[in-house]
Amino acid sequence: MLLEIEQLEYDIDETKFGPGRSFFLPCLAPKRARVLVERAMKQQKYTVFIKVVIEEGISGLRVWRMC
Repeated sequence: MLLEIEQLEYDIDETKFGPGRSFFLPCLAPKRARVLVERAMKQQKYTVFIKVVIEEGISGLRVWRMC
């Protein structure tokens, strides 16, 4: 699955993104990024939980797949 956030492309390996797994997307505008991620996850029919976080001093989104 390919996500484009703030003019950067992220290739998410769907085989590793199973229920209970998560990934981090660095971003400067988390509200806009969240909308894009939610739209992409809905197209894949994934239920996800998204939280704005700061990891190792970098702000972004942590996306967990629920089912």
